[in-house]
Amino acid sequence: MSHDNPTDTRSQLERMQSGDLYTADDEELAAEQRSAYLLMREFDTQYAVSIEAGNKVLEKLLGSLGNNVNIRPPLYIDYGRFLHVGDDTFINYGLVALDVAPITIGRNVKIGTNVQLLTPTHPVEPELRWKRLEAAKPIVIGDNVWIGSGTIVLAGVTVGENSVIGAGAVVTKDVPANVVAVGNPAKVVRQI
Repeated sequence: MSHDNPTDTRSQLERMQSGDLYTADDEELAAEQRSAYLLMREFDTQYAVSIEAGNKVLEKLLGSLGNNVNIRPPLYIDYGRFLHVGDDTFINYGLVALDVAPITIGRNVKIGTNVQLLTPTHPVEPELRWKRLEAAKPIVIGDNVWIGSGTIVLAGVTVGENSVIGAGAVVTKDVPANVVAVGNPAKVVRQI
């Protein structure tokens, strides 16, 4: 449905999660982001006590958190509840996971420092940007993936299981399972 359709009574959150245009500066969304921000700060503090103490905060913040997960702060998210992390995953310092749409990180994933998982999209049409509209597409990181430091994964991308993304790559389209992809834009350079 169009954003300007008066018969569309869905909330901005419902629009956002369906991938339709939504108003980015909606008050309800802003309140959710502030709540997530407070939990992010609590996570930073509790992680300094122990990984387990940090994970207790992440259990409140994230949509789901597997067993034996180590996410090193700082962690930057929009909402948290749309981020899902599988068992035995390690995420190094500085993950930016803008979970406007769902982000699913599989089991036994390794993520380097300063990786960005970016689900938001913005309209090309200038009048829609003036109205502060945006949309989002989900990101899926398969099991046993290794994502090198400084990588950027864009909206709508799936990285297949067992694949490796080289440091500094910009992943603009799906990466199949069992490959190594590097560069900007990321390209498959070999099979595993």
